[in-house]
Amino acid sequence: MEYKQIIDKIFSAVKAEKATGKVADYIPELATISADKFGIYLFGLDGKNCEAGDSREKFSIQSILKVLSFTLAFELVGEKIWERVDVEPSGTAFNSLVQLEYEKGIPRNPLINAGALVICDILISELNDPEKEFIGFVKELAGTSEINYNLRIAASEKAHAYRNAALVNLMKSFGNIHNNTDRVLDFYFTICSIEMTCQELARTFTLFANRGINHFTGNRVISSSKSKRISAIMQTCGFYDEAGEFTFRVGIPGKSGVGGGIAAVYPGHYSVAVWSPLLNDKGNSVRGMKALEMLTTLSEASVF
Repeated sequence: MEYKQIIDKIFSAVKAEKATGKVADYIPELATISADKFGIYLFGLDGKNCEAGDSREKFSIQSILKVLSFTLAFELVGEKIWERVDVEPSGTAFNSLVQLEYEKGIPRNPLINAGALVICDILISELNDPEKEFIGFVKELAGTSEINYNLRIAASEKAHAYRNAALVNLMKSFGNIHNNTDRVLDFYFTICSIEMTCQELARTFTLFANRGINHFTGNRVISSSKSKRISAIMQTCGFYDEAGEFTFRVGIPGKSGVGGGIAAVYPGHYSVAVWSPLLNDKGNSVRGMKALEMLTTLSEASVF
């Protein structure tokens, strides 16, 4: 089947099933999103793009942004980044303090909250105007200026920031946060509030499908080696303590967010974004996981 046929089949099948899961209501602004939303957008590097459902509606990408912040930090500081964050799957919840205490303030990987906070600390140190420069970086990857922060969502997250505040202060006590902790938290909540459509998110992640080259400008953003390693971290760490399940069921690198989005890539072929706000108990989109499992099953193509 062509990908257009596959996407249409996935959308019809998933939409027909009884919806399960729960919207991320611990962030009040996210609790207002309709649970019935469901969109898919596949961007083929061969120019064949296809979509279904609510693929042009903005949503908060939340933790998907961690791949992009890590990419920029990795390019800015290079191999020194591994002195402050590891590359191992966590096996614990995305906001867990347990391993962080045991491992003396070094996060397991850059895609859990603790790791993303360290990455924010690095960007604050390296950039003159972190908020402006980071959103500019994202817009350039997506090939559009129609992307921005939602400061209402950022404020909503900040009002319930107790766990993240504990993480950043614990790492500060171990010397792994160099800037003011409130500044790091504010930057983190701001960049997590970025809103995109499935189309924009799929366009952005073509960077990794295209092995480090911006599909829209032809410029190399990161080396193919860095792109490979970032994709490897997505594969092993992109779904928190459900990363093994995602690898087993889907078989391509990806990253989820509690806004209900998932971005994934089949290097050399396509990037794909799905959105459905209903989450399982691991914080991953129920419909999104099912849709991507069907995609690689029906296309008979994955990285394995």
